[in-house]
Amino acid sequence: MALPNGAGGYQLGDGNQSESVMGYAAAPATATDTATLTAAQVLNGIILATPTAAAAYTLPTVADLEAALSSANVGSTVDFVVVNLASSNYDITMTTNTGWTVTGGGVVVVQEASSAQFRARKTGDGTWQLYRIA
Repeated sequence: MALPNGAGGYQLGDGNQSESVMGYAAAPATATDTATLTAAQVLNGIILATPTAAAAYTLPTVADLEAALSSANVGSTVDFVVVNLASSNYDITMTTNTGWTVTGGGVVVVQEASSAQFRARKTGDGTWQLYRIA
């Protein structure tokens, strides 16, 4: 949504075309060493990771994710990024949990000093697919 520089309100469509497009984001979620991520961390959109050794981040169960997204339908998606801030050779392996499958069936690794973007897609009741998209 474009925000006006002037006195209140906003306009959709042709108005405010030269204005900045702004959004809102909560402070990023954090994680350190091997852990099971919560639905809240995934839904935050950004997870800042600071592992002190090689780590494994397990996705929340699909039941927990669906409890947080009670209106999600088949085809609903959630995108999130894991930023690995480790300065040493501490990679993060993303692992699934009950109800998840990973496209390609392989292990997904977020190397140190890099990031990875993921898309989770609801494929059925109690089932979600994880894609690494960047």
